[in-house]
Amino acid sequence: MNNSANQKSMNQKSKITLGFSPCPNDTFIFDAMVHGKIDTEGLSFDFIMTDVEELNRKAFDEELDVTKMSYFAYAYASANYQLLNAGSALGYKCGPLLISKNKYEIPEISGLSIAIPGKYTTANFLFSTAFPGAANKKELLFSEIEQAILQGKVDAGVIIHENRFTYEQKGLLKIIDLGEYWEEQTNMPIPLGGIVVRRRMNIELKQKIDRIVRRSIEFAYANPLSGYDFIRANAKEMDDEVRNKHIQLYVNRFSIDLGAEGKAAVNRMYETAVQKRIISSLPENIFV
Repeated sequence: MNNSANQKSMNQKSKITLGFSPCPNDTFIFDAMVHGKIDTEGLSFDFIMTDVEELNRKAFDEELDVTKMSYFAYAYASANYQLLNAGSALGYKCGPLLISKNKYEIPEISGLSIAIPGKYTTANFLFSTAFPGAANKKELLFSEIEQAILQGKVDAGVIIHENRFTYEQKGLLKIIDLGEYWEEQTNMPIPLGGIVVRRRMNIELKQKIDRIVRRSIEFAYANPLSGYDFIRANAKEMDDEVRNKHIQLYVNRFSIDLGAEGKAAVNRMYETAVQKRIISSLPENIFV
């Protein structure tokens, strides 16, 4: 298919491929739109659920029309995708934590073996910004990091998602809150993950998808029990209290609309990464 035909097909398609994680914040956000509970303006969605680092890699390979991504990973996919205004995990006091079984002082961190939940996660970016000399990293699925620390496979680990609610119950200790570190440095919220859409879609389709995501979140807020079965089915190992805390922490006003404050925080992250020569500059118009 030539480029013009491909563009036409992309702009006319009514079935959209969508990726998001099985975490409660994502299933809360996307339940209504993938299950036809709201007006999707003629669109339907073929969705997959997998870990965010796997979603990052799928975006690098351009496998999906719309997907959740780590904000840091987006820098490596920005030529092919734009960020939606709706659907983000971004806010205050919600960042990743560096934890361990033994007590370590800050000057010791760079010499430790550290588990990270993926090279392209925002968690790894924040850790690398705080501890640029820490080179002994091991990539693990986020849900495996606590156990790896307990078994002595690594000295410490960067945890995300619901693990921030469970690590203390397992006898693990917080070394530093990387979200607080970011906030102290910038006075801005922490950009964790966002929703991206293919650049080559026409603007009307991109805006339509943005509206649908926002509508899905608003429906979830207005009907909090509607998505309970979907959320629970994909987070079976969590109890209701942890699932609810997860949603309350990661779904907020920035999820409905990034707004000027949210966009400024995202831009600040990329400016920091460019200044530190972690990434090259991004293209213009990164937001829909």
